Amino acid sequence: MKHTLPLLATALLALSACGQKEPEVVGGRPDPMADELNNAAPVELPPMVKESHSYRCKDGALVFVDFMSDDKTANLRTEKDGTPTKLTAEEAGKPYTAEGGYSLSGSGKEISATLPGKSAQTCKA
Repeated sequence: MKHTLPLLATALLALSACGQKEPEVVGGRPDPMADELNNAAPVELPPMVKESHSYRCKDGALVFVDFMSDDKTANLRTEKDGTPTKLTAEEAGKPYTAEGGYSLSGSGKEISATLPGKSAQTCKA
């Protein structure tokens, strides 16, 4: 019993000192950009496809349009699996436009489309 008491006192002294130390960071130093990331502006996700239609235009051409969920973006293709051209509108309800002579207005079953080198024409779904 004589030897256990000093051993127990030493163990208690060692344990009481544990609460006063800095916590150990596992895996290295903390993230140096943590404050910047916490104060960063929220990320805006890209719009989703709201509806897709294929249209037959007055001249017989086909156009494929994906209207996006933000109501300010549409992707237009002149071939079913072709590369889309992104058209944007200043605000919802205004015509969609893109450089190169692209313009699109309307939605749903009937649109008016202007493609490069062509005049505006009515296209129906």
